[in-house]
Amino acid sequence: MPIIEGIVKFRKEDFERDKEFFQGLKEGQKPHTFYVGCSDSRVVPNLITKTLPGELFVVRNIANVVPPANQNEGTLKCTASILEYAVKYLEVKNIVVCGHSNCGGLKALFYPEEKLNKLPYVKKWLDLISDLKEKVKDIEDDKLREWEIEQLNVVRQLQNLLTYDFVKERVEEGKLNLLGWYYIIESGEVYNYNFDTKEFELIN
Repeated sequence: MPIIEGIVKFRKEDFERDKEFFQGLKEGQKPHTFYVGCSDSRVVPNLITKTLPGELFVVRNIANVVPPANQNEGTLKCTASILEYAVKYLEVKNIVVCGHSNCGGLKALFYPEEKLNKLPYVKKWLDLISDLKEKVKDIEDDKLREWEIEQLNVVRQLQNLLTYDFVKERVEEGKLNLLGWYYIIESGEVYNYNFDTKEFELIN
């Protein structure tokens, strides 16, 4: 089984090569960035950022959603509790919301009702962002609509982050940076959201 073989290979090769580094991690973590990403298996945070274990504190879910602070359901509070831990306890310096091209979660927003009803948990999760469909309803080109809603979703999650008082306070004090990224799977390019121009700009 490849995944088991991978564990053995990691321990015998990677771990042995960098044993001192890994042993140092036992003292605790001090990540500089809280990364909110999509669960999509094609988007690997440490790979695209070239970061090492201990640098990123990561949460991943369908369509890289940050439930707003007014959500009271326990299942939706899970992400909020991780956010609180990252900001108030770990005191990360950055929060990255990373969306990506060809996002299956956002495509699911446009599934027929009968198809979504077969995925009740997914449907409930996507209800958090279902209103984004209204913003792209006049775009006839499927590919263009896909790109637009994927980027709109990143901006929405940045806005949701600011509904948390402890996030907003640290941002206003200059202690926390919010970054919105859009990753293109087929090109490896990452675009960063510019809050002033309200445009995504290539990180180059």
